[in-house]
Amino acid sequence: MGWFSRRAADPTTPTKLDREANRDDLTALEAFVTSRRGVEFYLEPETTATDTTVVAVAHDGEWIRRRVGTPRAAGKIAQKHAVPLYEAGRTGYPERMRAWNRAHPERRAR
Repeated sequence: MGWFSRRAADPTTPTKLDREANRDDLTALEAFVTSRRGVEFYLEPETTATDTTVVAVAHDGEWIRRRVGTPRAAGKIAQKHAVPLYEAGRTGYPERMRAWNRAHPERRAR
């Protein structure tokens, strides 16, 4: 019947479902860093759905997630602004971020 047969992948079909990082993403990260204190970066690896991303978390737990393209690009921004850069898969996210999410449920709709 062929129910379980695999189709050959179409080479013209992109494997990514999302867009790549652009200058607006990097500008948003830099604006977040310069307008808040105690910011830390948490690097998230590229997946089949998204480009490499960084979650920037401020001292009070407020956060943003933006595409950065590569871990090297994240490192450059972190170094430029003297922001610590952690691998989210190794360290996890800080509790203050979860507390901020609980205090701001309106952000979940985004």
